[in-house]
Amino acid sequence: MFTNGTALLPHGVAVVDVAVADGRVVAIGADASDHRGERIDLDGGLLVPGFRDGHVHPLWGGLDLTRLPLETCHDVDEVIARVARYAADHPDLPWIIGGPYHPDLLPRGRADATWLDRVVPDRPVVLGASDYHTVWVNSRALEIAGITAATPDPPLGVIDRRADGSPSGMLVEWGAIDLIERHQPVVGSVERAGALDAGLAHLAAQGIVWVQEAAATADDGRTYLAAARAGRLPIRANIAWRADPATWSTDLGTFAELRHDIDTDAACASRLTARTVKFFADGVIEQGTGMVLEPYLDEPHSCGLPNWAPGDLAEAVTRVDAAGFQIHIHAIGDGGIRMALDAIETAITRNGAGRDRRPVIAHTQLVHPDDRPRFAALGTIANFEPLWAQLDGGMVDLTIPRLGPARSALQYPIGSLHRLGAAISFGSDWPVSSANPLDGLAVAVTRQTPSGDPAGGWLPEERVPIATALAAYTAGSAHQGFDDDRGTIAVGAPADLVRLGADVTALAGNEVADIAVTGTWVDGTPLHT
Repeated sequence: MFTNGTALLPHGVAVVDVAVADGRVVAIGADASDHRGERIDLDGGLLVPGFRDGHVHPLWGGLDLTRLPLETCHDVDEVIARVARYAADHPDLPWIIGGPYHPDLLPRGRADATWLDRVVPDRPVVLGASDYHTVWVNSRALEIAGITAATPDPPLGVIDRRADGSPSGMLVEWGAIDLIERHQPVVGSVERAGALDAGLAHLAAQGIVWVQEAAATADDGRTYLAAARAGRLPIRANIAWRADPATWSTDLGTFAELRHDIDTDAACASRLTARTVKFFADGVIEQGTGMVLEPYLDEPHSCGLPNWAPGDLAEAVTRVDAAGFQIHIHAIGDGGIRMALDAIETAITRNGAGRDRRPVIAHTQLVHPDDRPRFAALGTIANFEPLWAQLDGGMVDLTIPRLGPARSALQYPIGSLHRLGAAISFGSDWPVSSANPLDGLAVAVTRQTPSGDPAGGWLPEERVPIATALAAYTAGSAHQGFDDDRGTIAVGAPADLVRLGADVTALAGNEVADIAVTGTWVDGTPLHT
């Protein structure tokens, strides 16, 4: 029995005891008084439903934990100094791979290979940006990949170039990144399994009890399946298979086979599903690859880099929907979001409106006002990474200069879409940004940086109350995952629970990020306390 604190119930916060038995909540309040069992002291804190991350990359994040860390660097010089130290400390590593660094550390998000050559001239260096759409490499890496001034931009990628046409060392989007990645050391099954263990453990420590793995290959899925069979999934996961524009049609059969293997394996029951397919509609605004309806201010010739032609995306989404998969689309720019909504609408029209689809548009950054009512009308879940909805360095230095003030004021419309009746879910996109739900909740409530800027919040009309934000990170993501009986504390509900060090509903918004997760339970079993 959880006692000596408060609990977040469907109707609000109450001073009640909560009793759990056989993995479920069996009594709340006075009805819990006769419960026999271990007493869990909330110590004045708040018991909330377990957090559920609606868009995250546990495998990517776990791999990053084993590589050169750059996320705490404050400027370019610090990045280069860390690369130098790491290379000196690891003289036998054939490749120096690190990240993620923050793109706003670089002028206009761009750097040069020669900056890395000064400290590591003899081995390839590959540094990933935190947007996961950009890498910075040295000249040795360019040489190994055969990237020269004569190399054309690949489909769905950009080779950044100096004024003389030579490659600068910045590769933007997956088509260009793959030119390097195909030469990097292969991540073996043992390393992949260890990365998944580390990634899921990191997420569980943040109070996260379910994750939407947001871009898995078939090999990634097999890693999850092996972990389930070995009893190594501490929390639940649903796999979203990554749809490649060039191979999705042939990959779809493999995804369906793996879905069947997971659905019919007793070791996966209540822990692992694989019922979603992930599409990348576009890139990211800070690198000029997010698809926008009107050209970028600083690149008047460009509306971004869509990964699909609109008709091709609609066809792929319709086929994948017909195969019974949930649709999950990364869409950042207003053009990408419109294309995603159009594709979902096409699938509903062609395949029939009767099925419970719950399609998801992830990130939902720049939404044209004309498209906002379409989320509710099409039953499409708006997944937000609320931590991004602040005036941080990337927003101020990279995004707003590309969009201008009018379009910038349309970003991350959490409040607007909620008021229009759209279903909302929250996530982190870790390792792109912090996996801690409390960090994102603080921004959702305040629209401020950790230092409290700006006063009153950025686009304050898009703030949401803490109760709404908590619901998006719990019941909202449970709805996204077709787990409507989870995400709440109610009699009969599975006991996926998190203990917080204080009642966050009684705090000023920025203080929410300072509250600690002091315990996590999945089906009543403690992961850490």
